[in-house]
Amino acid sequence: MTFADARSAYPVLERFAYLNAGTFGPVARATAEAVAERRLADLERGRGGAAYFGWMLEARARVRGVFAGLLGVDAGRVALTRATTDGCNIVLAGLDLGPDDEIVTTDVEHFGLLGALAVSPAGVRVAPVRDLPAEAAYEAVLARVGQRTRLLALSHVAWTTGHVLPVAELKRETGLPVLVDGAQSVGAIDVNASPFDFYTVSGQKWLCGPDSTGALYVADPDALRVTAPTYFSQASYEPDGSFEPKEGAARFDNSWLASGLLAGLDAALAVHPGWAHERAMDMAARCRTLLAERLEVVTEPGHSTLVSFRVGGNPTEAVARAYEQGVVVRDLPGTDWVRVSCGYWTSDEDLERLVRAFSP
Repeated sequence: MTFADARSAYPVLERFAYLNAGTFGPVARATAEAVAERRLADLERGRGGAAYFGWMLEARARVRGVFAGLLGVDAGRVALTRATTDGCNIVLAGLDLGPDDEIVTTDVEHFGLLGALAVSPAGVRVAPVRDLPAEAAYEAVLARVGQRTRLLALSHVAWTTGHVLPVAELKRETGLPVLVDGAQSVGAIDVNASPFDFYTVSGQKWLCGPDSTGALYVADPDALRVTAPTYFSQASYEPDGSFEPKEGAARFDNSWLASGLLAGLDAALAVHPGWAHERAMDMAARCRTLLAERLEVVTEPGHSTLVSFRVGGNPTEAVARAYEQGVVVRDLPGTDWVRVSCGYWTSDEDLERLVRAFSP
């Protein structure tokens, strides 16, 4: 696939400099067509019969395998979810932590992770890293680890600063279980989830899939309790509801995925070229350089595909003005920052439009 082919797959790029995959990725034509085709099939043939259920089960197995390949893990350790938030909740509910236990996290985490931490009975210790140099994050997190720490819960890529957190280094140093929020990493940068205990995936962001799709890697499914069983959780069950869990992480699957979502996800995962990560990183580096010539950039060089910068005045109003000029980015609540998401589909012209939209 050439770069021109990649661009043409996403009709939105004909009108906008679409730089917001950290929230929702652009939708490929093939993805939208797959959703529509599947929904039409449901309309015409109904949602029943061997052909319908066979297709659904095959599609679930196929996307599970693709997720596993993206994570560098065995498909038997991957559950299908609706979002990274689902994955975080599955893990936090299933660990059976108590009030004498502690979880260490940082001040650059998304509520999708923080909400799950907040309702856990364990205490939460927050490492302040947002205003530190990126290289200082390791020591800041390590300083919060104590004898009561039972889990590290961290983003691989911070959704605010765009900095890559030292999750692998912290796992090696502490030996503690690690829950990684992969919302801003999978599909954007190279990922190997195998060193970690839990790794969440968002389908609708960098993978450009439909809303409400995702995955969760669980290194040892038998060590995590099923707390919200679905029909897919059981290999067999009794009249009183007691059940034998399925082998592997499939026991943590969310319930039935709508056929259109599943078809769209299947199509979306097939679109990305082999050179996607390298080009996205190159465009993020160019984006940072161009912005730094005119504005104060928050994100340090060489981290991820997110670039955050400060704007003079109200960032929400600045983002709205940029949209009127055909540039799609987002502001970050509670800050005076604007965040840019650079994908493999991003062009030099997109970045030039961005700079013009935010030039003083």
